[in-house]
Amino acid sequence: MAKSAADCLDGRDRALAMELANGVLRWYWKLDHLLGQFLKKPLRNKEHDLKLLLLMSLYELVELSTPDYAVVNEAVSTSKVLGKQWAKAMINGVLRNFIRDQEACLRKMESNQEAYYSHPYWLIALLKQDWPDHWQAILKANNQRPPLWLRVNAAQNNTEAYKALLDEQGLSSSVHDFALQALRLEQGVDVTSLPDFAQGSVSVQDAGAQLAAGLLDVKKGQRVLDLCAAPGGKTCHVLELEKEIEMVAVELEEKRMSRVKENLSRLNLEAELIVADASENSWWDGKPFDRILVDAPCSSTGVIRRHPDIKVLRWEEDIKSLVGVQQKILQQAWQMLAPGGKLLYVTCSVLRQENEAQIDGLLATQKDVIELELIEGASSGWGIVCKHGRQLLPGENDTDGFYFCGLSKAEA
Repeated sequence: MAKSAADCLDGRDRALAMELANGVLRWYWKLDHLLGQFLKKPLRNKEHDLKLLLLMSLYELVELSTPDYAVVNEAVSTSKVLGKQWAKAMINGVLRNFIRDQEACLRKMESNQEAYYSHPYWLIALLKQDWPDHWQAILKANNQRPPLWLRVNAAQNNTEAYKALLDEQGLSSSVHDFALQALRLEQGVDVTSLPDFAQGSVSVQDAGAQLAAGLLDVKKGQRVLDLCAAPGGKTCHVLELEKEIEMVAVELEEKRMSRVKENLSRLNLEAELIVADASENSWWDGKPFDRILVDAPCSSTGVIRRHPDIKVLRWEEDIKSLVGVQQKILQQAWQMLAPGGKLLYVTCSVLRQENEAQIDGLLATQKDVIELELIEGASSGWGIVCKHGRQLLPGENDTDGFYFCGLSKAEA
């Protein structure tokens, strides 16, 4: 696998590079708004490197504890490295003016929702529409740093026993309220150094994502399908809870399927892996599945705090095409489900058109759909009960945002 530029740095420099990259992505609209107050005219497109340099510098000044003089000096020096010495005076002036007027600038920003919440207007509008009582909390949670959640391999250990192993290494952790295999690490760590990581005792997976395997309710001897399986966290979790099943995992791209293979290998688990398009079923052998997990491709609006680039790379126009793909996958999956079987529809989106509306569509076209109540873990009170299924919002019980809906096909 090719190394990224960050991989070529030593540990400390790599950590700073990742901090700056994620920080600028997380706070882009806020930083861009602040920058605009001090530029006499917008930078030209070909000066995007200078703009990025200024955004990183503003991020350090606003969010980090780097001394002001150090930020300014480093930015000016970097302009020389970029071969743009002509910009030294401009960079020095912008940053020093911001330092002098910082408090007033930040107050002024409060009247601009896009800058204040650091989200694009289109997403703020959709969240207001879908979650009128929760949109501000969602936006706030999206801008928080994500926790590091582990999934303890239930086939090898239990959560409390593995927590004790972490305690022995001086690693503080806490259990989750309703994700039974989840442990939150209280400090960052190289996960490969965790006890028995190479032997598959533990994996990295958000606590909210860990609910899917239990909700699927797999039984010994069943034929189970995981659609859109990469990177394989849910596939592996299902097998950790019940190995004696026929597991089939489908993923569109070979490159992404390689991640599934790697995870299965480390965890010493087996599944039939099929590289195919989940929105059609030419790959299917015609034998029905007792359980189907549809982990649908989506806007990923529930995992923005973990992937802040989503705010920058995703556009409102993308949602319509994603909704169309979700419809096709869900309809195809339903045809492959055995009578009496169960299907779990999951997204990492908080948008109703990708979630409840998709279940409305299935109910409108299929007459043998039975909705199931979703209860998993130590508490049945998790998430928001929706028209169909349940929604975990970002930050709830320190999870990412996920939608779950359980369905069963009526017996013939």
